[in-house]
Amino acid sequence: MMRMRWWGAALLAPMVVACGANEAEEEQGLQTWTVIRGDLRITAEATGSVEPIRTIEVTSKASGEVTRLYVDIGDKVELGGLIAEVDPRDVENAFNQADADLVVAQARLEISQAQLDRSIELLESGVISAQEHESRVLDFANSQATLVRSQTNHQLAQLRLDDVIIRAPLAGTILEKNVEEGQVIQSASQNVSGGTTLVVMADLEFMQVRTLVDETDMGDIRAGMRATVTVEAYPRERFVGIVEKIEPQALVQQNVTMFPVIVQLDNDSGLLRPGMNAEVEIELAEAIGVLLIPNNAVVTPEDLQPAAMVLGIDVEAIDTDGLFAGLGGGSGGTAGGRGSGRPGAVQGQSGNSGADTPGGGRLAGDQTGAREGGGRGRGEGGGGRGAGGGPGRAASDSMRALMASGQARPGEGGAGPQRETKRGVVFVTSEDGTIRPHGVLIGLNDYNYTEVVSGLEEGDLIALIGAADLRASQDEMRNRGRNSNSFRGGRGGFR
Repeated sequence: MMRMRWWGAALLAPMVVACGANEAEEEQGLQTWTVIRGDLRITAEATGSVEPIRTIEVTSKASGEVTRLYVDIGDKVELGGLIAEVDPRDVENAFNQADADLVVAQARLEISQAQLDRSIELLESGVISAQEHESRVLDFANSQATLVRSQTNHQLAQLRLDDVIIRAPLAGTILEKNVEEGQVIQSASQNVSGGTTLVVMADLEFMQVRTLVDETDMGDIRAGMRATVTVEAYPRERFVGIVEKIEPQALVQQNVTMFPVIVQLDNDSGLLRPGMNAEVEIELAEAIGVLLIPNNAVVTPEDLQPAAMVLGIDVEAIDTDGLFAGLGGGSGGTAGGRGSGRPGAVQGQSGNSGADTPGGGRLAGDQTGAREGGGRGRGEGGGGRGAGGGPGRAASDSMRALMASGQARPGEGGAGPQRETKRGVVFVTSEDGTIRPHGVLIGLNDYNYTEVVSGLEEGDLIALIGAADLRASQDEMRNRGRNSNSFRGGRGGFR
């Protein structure tokens, strides 16, 4: 399962100042917050294991006893480097026989050629008959066929002789060693079981992390997004990679549908090793230098009245028609990509119908209960594919070039992303203690903070609304509505 995390070190100092300024208000039962400016990053977290992009099992085409073993676990081997040797006596004998047969076939062909030349001369002189000449022609053709067979057998014997020396099929590191000197192995080409695996090796210069992502989060992740990987062995190291691909086939674990997501890493440092447990953070969206407020400072327009009751504001005196005047257009949709609003945007409960945004979109409704995390925005960035399709050096070179060019960014599309905004309501506190509702447009959010796109300025003082208080106010308003309906229209009720 994936969970969201917010990173914003730039907010630490403003938070301390805000807390100090709000101590007097908290003593009176009203909690306030000073609007600050900071960075908001939305990341999706998952766990997985580090593994090589491609692992090779090295087997032998020759059968026999292993006479020499040149590598051990952890050794680095170049392409074509020696790995092992198999007892060559049988194949050497076969090669010597094939070599001798080739010499005989060549001599026989020379003799047949000379006999055929003499036969032609004797036939022209009338010394021999045509039937005798045809016999010489047939003998010459057989000699040619024998030479071809001998050459073929000689080439096969030479290949088998070369096969007793096992070399590395790629440059990499030995991960497993399955045989020792003196062990008899089976041929991979002559055994239906595939033969004996001598070693397992892989190129550890480029690694990948395979994670499982819940299907509900798949709409937020795209190939080419930047990811950060940490491992327990090096908790202070942050390895940068990109989402290489999302596999199409889902896996079901404990009745939860998951999709494998592959994150490719550059392991030039050599610190990453296969099998390490890794924590992956995929950057879905980010907002740098924006206005931030806590999630419990903003409510949906539907929860304006319950929130006002919590703060002791006269509901009848609120001008709801002009609440959102002058905020500009919100974007109900996106162009080129959508910003990602993660859980925790607007607290409160609304009905099944959403609220219209200035851009024609809908504010997420159908929330259950007052919680500091309302509707769930969808974050889609069209970011280009980072590492390409195939593993190996070319793919990782593409990954390096993509990251160096700055294209592997969260939530970016080709046509320029426009983040989705929604309407919200905050309660601004003036110097004389007056509290008034104020409409805002909000953007990205995480479990703690919400981005304010427009409607507030840095330094504004806003009131915080406790989730429990808001829930109680909502319940009170619903109960009032039920009682009012029963008195007016129910059977046996007052009219």
